[in-house]
Amino acid sequence: MDSTQLRQRFGRPLRLGIIGGGPGAWIGTMHWTAAELDDWWRVVAGVFSSDPARSRAAGPTLGIDAARSYGDVAEMLDREARRDDRIDAVAIMTPNDTHYAHAVRALDAGLDVIGDKPVSHDFAQACDLVERARRNRRLYAIAHGYSAYPMTRHARHLARSGALGALRLVQVEYIQSGLATRIEDGPQNNRLRWLFDPQRSGLALVMGAIGCHAQHLACATTGLNVTRVCADIGALLPGRKVIDYASALLELDGGVRGTFTVTQAAAGGENDIQLRVYGDKGMLDWSHRDASYLRVAFQGESMHVIGRGDPDLPAEVIAAGRTPRGHPEGLREAFANIYAEIAQERIARELGETIPELAYPRIEEGAHTMAFIEACLASQAQGAWVDVAKLPRA
Repeated sequence: MDSTQLRQRFGRPLRLGIIGGGPGAWIGTMHWTAAELDDWWRVVAGVFSSDPARSRAAGPTLGIDAARSYGDVAEMLDREARRDDRIDAVAIMTPNDTHYAHAVRALDAGLDVIGDKPVSHDFAQACDLVERARRNRRLYAIAHGYSAYPMTRHARHLARSGALGALRLVQVEYIQSGLATRIEDGPQNNRLRWLFDPQRSGLALVMGAIGCHAQHLACATTGLNVTRVCADIGALLPGRKVIDYASALLELDGGVRGTFTVTQAAAGGENDIQLRVYGDKGMLDWSHRDASYLRVAFQGESMHVIGRGDPDLPAEVIAAGRTPRGHPEGLREAFANIYAEIAQERIARELGETIPELAYPRIEEGAHTMAFIEACLASQAQGAWVDVAKLPRA
């Protein structure tokens, strides 16, 4: 059954509750508009602030019924469970230290989850989320939007299909400049206060902010997990107490080599993401600055450029785009692909249809990210190669 038939047979959009992302929050607008872009979801309820009064007041300003603008997550889950038109899932976009607790409550309440990264504080918590999702038969998607662009999806197809031959080398980097100055010494708002608190931002600031995206993009594209790391972790700015830089040599499944570099403290950087995958037949090269195009070169041949919307792309790659070739698409559409895919799997389950093979990032991938972060930190501490922990078997 195709997606149109699924939608028609189910008869309504799925209902989404928002946790976080109140008025003025960039990430809230991103999630909300992406969820509703293709009519798979409607945002109908939410908790929009950690302050109950502010949360209840915020909902109506965002178009949410005051009766479904809740003061905290426990209230939302309790009251929604009593409604005939209860929410089907929650989207979590709160500070890092709250992701795990909110996800636990939602999964145990029988709801699917679309969550920001990192999924938890550490690998043990992430493994618990995997187990809870499986036990409760719930879906858990992670908002790794960079892996859901049409051209990163085509890169995934080429790398996994054998078009590049046996994989040999993976290189990924994510460079930003947002922490290139000591903004922690200036005026602080709520976001900066939790961001620069290591107890709240997580095991390593740069890894929870952007490093997880880079690692996930490399692993999702190749279909390989990282097995060992030799890492250099620290701060580029002298005296900074949080980690703003990480670089590592990687070994992936099957002995594939890799390199990984991320920082938020490179002056002049502009959300620069680069992915290169080399096989024994050729290579691919994707840049976030030119996200609608993928460069592919086979040994002994000229490089050629593949564009989003090219007619000879696989059907699932064409379906990930919405406008003709040459018209720009961006991160919102990539987020929307994740929302559309988890919706299709949820609806297929509800209707008893065969569950399609969909590429959205899942909780198991988020758990691997937490194992990767812990291994990088251990490698820095030991000055040696460190194995990356594996998920317990299902």
